[in-house]
This record gives sequence, structure tokens and C-alpha cells, in this order.
Amino acid sequence: MASILIIDDEVAIATAFAMFFRHDGAHQVTEAHTGEEGIDAYRRLRPDLVLLDVRLPDMTGFDVLDAIRDDHPVVIMVTAYGDVPMAVDALHRGAENFLTKPVDLSHLSAAAERGLEKAQLRRLSRWLTSRRGDGPGEIFGSSAAMRELQAQVQLLAASDRTTALVLGESGAGKGRTAELIHAQSPRAERPFVEVNCATLRPESLDSELFGVEGNATGSRLTLGAFEVADGGTLFLDEIGDLDLALQPKLVRVLEGKGFRRVGGTEEITPNVRVIAASSRDLGGEVAAGRFREDLYYRLAVMPIQLPPLRARAREDLVELIAGVQNTLAASLPGAPGAITDEALDALLRYDWPGNIRELRNVLERAMLVARGLAALDVTHLPREVQGATGGSVTHHEPHSLADVERAHIDRTLRAHAHNRTYAARELGISRATLIKKIRQYDLPDKPR
Repeated sequence: MASILIIDDEVAIATAFAMFFRHDGAHQVTEAHTGEEGIDAYRRLRPDLVLLDVRLPDMTGFDVLDAIRDDHPVVIMVTAYGDVPMAVDALHRGAENFLTKPVDLSHLSAAAERGLEKAQLRRLSRWLTSRRGDGPGEIFGSSAAMRELQAQVQLLAASDRTTALVLGESGAGKGRTAELIHAQSPRAERPFVEVNCATLRPESLDSELFGVEGNATGSRLTLGAFEVADGGTLFLDEIGDLDLALQPKLVRVLEGKGFRRVGGTEEITPNVRVIAASSRDLGGEVAAGRFREDLYYRLAVMPIQLPPLRARAREDLVELIAGVQNTLAASLPGAPGAITDEALDALLRYDWPGNIRELRNVLERAMLVARGLAALDVTHLPREVQGATGGSVTHHEPHSLADVERAHIDRTLRAHAHNRTYAARELGISRATLIKKIRQYDLPDKPR
């Protein structure tokens, strides 16, 4: 539940604001009616959002803002006596927005929603800094859905003879999940052997999995992956690409029967736990006749479906970013250990079509570019990730207050389709003053 602190000496207004935010049950609201009360309440509660009146009986709202600014609060200033210079001053001091009384509740709602989104981002940023582990959270995270996946992994790990099937898009962490199942199982001290079924021709894959005995060319005995992994785990990646001719042989092994090496006659029964993974829809492959139904059911005792990054909760992504950054930092001396809010926002907004693999590549490149700096910034990210913030990112350029005022008035006019009455009301100035400013700054008199 989002928390909001309202600091306003007009009790009726503070109460009206509080009722407005409480009505949907999604906000916890606290009221304070002096600056001193407000500062004390802020330090006790650390609310997500502060609605702060400019004029208070014991000090100004700017004094309150200065007193709490080091904690980087999200503050919306509210006043009945505002003008554009005051609004610019408020934004310069760190306020998120500036509204004039009487406040339009739709504007207040929109401003509060943006402010609460920024507050959540800052919380996630602080959390990212504190999360530097290399455990299951690196792949899964802490949301309810991902905790359920972790529980499935633990169940499979404990049942060390049960075949496991991990499904998900390319780069979603299937290999890492297989490693976690093995590491948490009684087989953890025995070998973990990986074979990618998509990278070898059928005859080579047969030898790779089951080994080769001496043949007419006199080649010596070569153990296959099933024997090398004896007592441990064999991870068959991209099992959906396994050739149909080899699938019956694998079914036989999974049924507890043995196999023969290529060119051999001895029946070998391995003590191996098989974990398979696929980015394909294996049910669809069965329906199309490209994958054996009996093999599918032997594998899919308790399938684990890994969601793509674009479908994961923000807190899960933050934990993933922290884990990847921590892993990379060990091999990148001098790389920054922190990420700015703007960079984190871009990382959270991007769709990640390449999933964890792409995220790792992006972070590694950015950390190399930012080596020697205190924090990784949005400018260190690739253009396509920067664009996820809603537009291209440019380097800071200094502007005078007049430049800022002109740009602010121009944006407000365009937001109201150049309706001067509505724009003046939002800016907190008279219509006549707005017309004067339009002429002073040579602003367009109608939509462009």
C-alpha cells in the first residue's frame, strides 16, 4: 500500500485530500498541519509521497523541503499563491511537481500517480544496492510467482531421481535453473554434465550421449555423457531438437533400462538424474509428430515454466540486475557498483527479447564503459535500452531560468491545445500574465 503524507495548515483541504486518496483503499494517508509536524512525520514514516503546502504557520514549504531533501523524497508542492518563478524554484530544489489551489483532482491524481511511480523506482534502486547475493534470487526473484517457482525447484531437487523439464524462451535462465536443481540435490557433489542437443548431428549426438566402443577403425573406448555423469546429473539442453531416431533410446534409459555404446554389446544401466530443457512448445512438437509422446511424458513429471523478463515483476528484475551486476563486478575491476535511477528506469522499461543473456551482455558493456565512475548512468546503456525511457537521452546542458520558464509555459500550452484559460489556471497565473509571457518569449499563438 502506497503511503502519502499531507502537510497543509488548512485542515479542510488536508482532510479533503486525505479522503480523496483513501477512498480506493490503496493509499495510507497521514496529515500534518505545521512544518515541524510534517518534518517529524516524514522522518518517522518515510512516506512514498509528500503533498506539501508552500505557506505554513511556522515555516515555508521550501524550508520543509530543504530539511528532508537529503533523503530524496518525492514531493508535490501545493499553493494558492503560486507563480511560474516559484514553480521553477520548487522544481530546482527537488520537488517533483507544483500545483496551484484550487487543485483539479484529476491533475492531482495524475501527478500523484507519477510521483508514486518515481518513489517505487527509488525504493527499487535502494534495494538493488543492498541485494548483492548470488543465490536463487539471481534467476528467480522475490515475487509470489517466482517464490512458487523456487519451491518447485526445491521439490525437484529433493526428489533426486525424478526427471525434470525446464521450459522457457532462449536466454530465460534454463541452464542456470538446471544447475540450481543439481546444486540443491543429494547429487550435488557428483558431476553435472551438459549436452546441447541442437548443436550436434544425430550420429555425433549418439556417440556424445552413449559413448563409443572399438570398431573396425580400431578407435578406443570413449565414454558418453551418461557414464561421465554417473551418480550426478545430465542436463540435456534443447531436448526438442533431439533426432527422432535417438528418442526411443533415451526413453529406454528413462524407463530404468540400459543402453549400449555405439559399436558395443554390453548393457549399461546408468545412475543418472536427467534434466531436460527446451525453448520449443513440446506439446506442439508432439502433435506435429516431431517429438515422441512417451518421451514427453517421461520428461514432464513436474515441468518448470520460466517466464520471459518482460513478464516478470519489477522487483524480480531488480534482484536479477543486482545478481548479474555482482557476478560481473568480480571480473571487471573498477566497474561501478551503483546504478542511477534513470539507468534503472530504462533497464526496467526495456522488453529484453534476449532475456537474461541479453541483460548480461548489456550490463557488461555498460560497466566497461562506466569503469572508474561511481555509478552506471543511462548514457552508458545501448541506444535501444535508452529509448525505453520514452525518448533519446542527451547530455545535460545548462539553461537559464528564463529558458526553463519558456519551455514550461510552452509545454503547458501544448498540453491544453493552446487554450490560454486552462493553461493559465494550471500555471497559477492570470490569463493576462500568460498573454504577456507568450509575447515576451515569442511563443506560438496556436498549435504547431
